[in-house]
Amino acid sequence: MSENTTGSIQSVSKESRRFTPSDEFRAGAEVKSRAEYEALWKRSIDDPNGFWLEQAKALPWRTAPTKALEWREPHAKWFEDGELNASECCLDRWKGTANWQKAALVWEGEPFDAQGQPEIVTLTYAQLHDRVVRLAAKLRRNGIEKGDRVAIYMGMVPEVVVAMLACARIGAPHTVVFGGFASDALRDRIIDCGAKALVTQDMSYRRGNEVKLWEAAKAAVEQCPTIATVIVHARRPDHAAMDDAAFQKRFSLGEEDYDETASPTMMKGKRLVRFTSKGDGKFAAGEGDAVALPAEHSLFVLYTSGSTGKPKGVLHTTGGYILGAHLTCRYVFDLKPSDLFFCTADVGWVTGHSYIAYGPLATGATCIMFEGAPNFPEPDRLWDIIERHRVSILYTAPTAIRAFIRTGEEWPQKHDMSSLRLLGTVGEPINPEAWLWYHRVIGGGRCPIVDTWWQTETGSIAITTLPGAVDAKPGSAGLPFFGIHPKVVDQEGNEVAANAGGKLILAGPSPSMLRTIWGDDERFKTAYWSDVPHVYTTGDGARKDEDGYFWVVGRIDDVLNVAGHRIGTAEIESALVSHPSVAEAAAVGRPDDLKGQALVVFVTLKSGIEPTDALRKQLLDHVSKEIGKFARPDGLRFAGALPKTRSGKIMRRLLKDLASGVESKGDTSTLEDLNVLAALRGASE
Repeated sequence: MSENTTGSIQSVSKESRRFTPSDEFRAGAEVKSRAEYEALWKRSIDDPNGFWLEQAKALPWRTAPTKALEWREPHAKWFEDGELNASECCLDRWKGTANWQKAALVWEGEPFDAQGQPEIVTLTYAQLHDRVVRLAAKLRRNGIEKGDRVAIYMGMVPEVVVAMLACARIGAPHTVVFGGFASDALRDRIIDCGAKALVTQDMSYRRGNEVKLWEAAKAAVEQCPTIATVIVHARRPDHAAMDDAAFQKRFSLGEEDYDETASPTMMKGKRLVRFTSKGDGKFAAGEGDAVALPAEHSLFVLYTSGSTGKPKGVLHTTGGYILGAHLTCRYVFDLKPSDLFFCTADVGWVTGHSYIAYGPLATGATCIMFEGAPNFPEPDRLWDIIERHRVSILYTAPTAIRAFIRTGEEWPQKHDMSSLRLLGTVGEPINPEAWLWYHRVIGGGRCPIVDTWWQTETGSIAITTLPGAVDAKPGSAGLPFFGIHPKVVDQEGNEVAANAGGKLILAGPSPSMLRTIWGDDERFKTAYWSDVPHVYTTGDGARKDEDGYFWVVGRIDDVLNVAGHRIGTAEIESALVSHPSVAEAAAVGRPDDLKGQALVVFVTLKSGIEPTDALRKQLLDHVSKEIGKFARPDGLRFAGALPKTRSGKIMRRLLKDLASGVESKGDTSTLEDLNVLAALRGASE
């Protein structure tokens, strides 16, 4: 392979296997052929106004829009003259239908009883609607008006979805802060968006341990002058059983200042309010009603967690976002009211927003939520959930799949997962070997897999394979969704030839994309619309093959300069995972006086395989064979586990610091297990 001197990103993946949907699946799919897909996609690009006005009829508008897009680069407005309410799109629309008494959410929690069984709560659409209406009334009663921001800091319990939909009901934009964040991260996000209220809970459970949310919430709120009201849900039964006086004393923002002779709801100027799981008392007629909102009314702010710098508050608005979430559920997941949809993400991330809270409910399906970890109390927790509830669609992360590979096939083989009809992946590129394992072991060789590429910023899935329309290529994100016009370009913004690597850009807006960065429109312009003129820069590297499929090679920030070649980490990691001994791998660069950058890989082996010097050499040679000698790693460290966030993403910046021999100064509050770092520090190359 000749030296790359252009500075473009090279893609070295070699994958020729194809998987065609069965005739049975194709017959019931929303889109049944590539020709049908291409006609719809072409119309969405050539006639966005007509296409999107037609698609928008899927939502229950209060006032139907008459125009789709108003575009003043880089600012888009979608369905500006239409009015609707996201809570109505998810709940009220189902009144009088068969969905109303059907399960909307099925939740499994920790801890487990003496027989190892979890707590299970099922909420029908009618019951979820009742709880949302009651909390909406409580928010209004405590001074929350349309336009006021509400922060939500909770674990994975049904009440977090209730809180989101209650905010949407009254037009109060919410910002959900992941329950694994520390108090400083919560404080910074509250201050940045100027939240007037916080909805939180006492604690949650993970791996049998209590996660003390209230302590973090209390510490944060005491530093947030904009917060006037704190609404607390009691997750622990003994807390829920308290009377109001005991509850307020237990959760006082300043117990030493609590005065029973004064107003029992005021502590240090903050109002403390109880949020019960079974209804919130009486309320006046109309207090919980949904308000009609302009389509461009702010629905939520969600902060991206960068490794450095101030987090970006990505702003999504109501009409375009809910339409994007709804349509991708229909077309990508082929989601039907009869489906039981299991998205394993946390609601604190955008995947949980779009594919637990908003998309499936707007489609009338049933969603599974679970509290805890996918491999506790045993490595088969997900497979057990699928078998017991007869889940039909599973949507999870490649990092989770690789972790399951490591524990061995015997765990999923204990369970009957014949109810599954579709699988999906999200979060990062999936290597072909993990894709094939997922297809064979979890899907039984019969389930189509939709690998999905999208971002917090796009709001909903942007690139994927529509499962009944086209073949799947293991490792490829697939084809653009409607309204998405991706291209792969070089450093100067020129589109590159087929199979050449470059920057992944989107040529124009789509309905569910972010509108700006909260309070910092200049950052919005420079972060997304300035690198390549007149287009949205995704920050990812990719290539487009001769069939029009996109292959994402990782974040441009993670591209490694190896012997003059710029290669994405995903491809080096994929080469390693293709070896039969490897379950998971992470590639990072470290400074090198001679080369400028040296390549170090961290490798987790499959269960039962011991790390040896001979295996290390074999793996290094394997990379040379799969990619080329120029990509042979300079160091390989065996790892019992890789440092991951609680959402399953590998924290490569921590590995980069380890490889470079420097102390990690970045935030580690989302790290799943701090012991993993300690073990890695002792590993040799």
